[in-house]
Amino acid sequence: MEENIKTEEASRQRTPLKKNAIVVGGSSGIGRETALKLSAKGYRVYNISRTPFHGERVQSLTADAAQEGEIGEAIEKACEELVSLDLLVYSAGFSMAAPLEYAKSGDYRYLFEVNYFGAIEAIRAAAPYLKQRCGRVILVGSLGGDMPIPFDGFYSSSKAALTMLAREADLELRPYGVRVCALLPGGTATDFTYSRRVYSEEESKNYSSPLKKASAALANMEQGGMSSSLVADSILKLVDRKNPPTVAVAGGKNNVLRYAYKILPERVTDFFVRKKFNQK
Repeated sequence: MEENIKTEEASRQRTPLKKNAIVVGGSSGIGRETALKLSAKGYRVYNISRTPFHGERVQSLTADAAQEGEIGEAIEKACEELVSLDLLVYSAGFSMAAPLEYAKSGDYRYLFEVNYFGAIEAIRAAAPYLKQRCGRVILVGSLGGDMPIPFDGFYSSSKAALTMLAREADLELRPYGVRVCALLPGGTATDFTYSRRVYSEEESKNYSSPLKKASAALANMEQGGMSSSLVADSILKLVDRKNPPTVAVAGGKNNVLRYAYKILPERVTDFFVRKKFNQK
């Protein structure tokens, strides 16, 4: 009898603990694909989003990243159930096509709450649990954070801030065994394209024509881009890497594009951006 108990204890010690993950913004697009792939790999997954996750393989909590405190409370609740945390993926996002001159403060402040401040709140809430398991944080950024997108400048600015947040957080949390990475996808074919807040002709006034052209070009680029499944694969590869880069790009073509953008003079890259988005 005593031998059987010892054998069972030894077996439990050899069996790796089930890993736990929280995906913020996993009800659709890249976040949903990531949550499903993590579940298929054996993770226990919680999704936190404003819209519930539909599916049995992932637990779901409702919270709005734009409302201060809601993401933090949801993460605390999820961690109480999970007990420990190995991975936090922040994939919540909002985009708007609007002229700087006429953009409404409520719109761009909401954008930053979702894209940037929500990520800060998520990291702060998850950090104590991640430290216990030498966990990992993946922030889903964008190549748009490295280059301007006409009339989508608030989104680009928020993603640039998110990339810097990943670098800063990695510096602070690395001594505790926690790694923080920003993954930068390019255009990705998801419903995110159709949920973008595009200002009307009345709202955009004299910018209406160039805004429409830029918005249409951006939509075409996204819908002709990578699938959300491939971007999710890039996230999982980052999770599995022993020593991941702090900033990574999804897709070989996008890697080349980012490298070219960094080495070319700004006047040259800005010229190509204007051409790409049909601007004068």
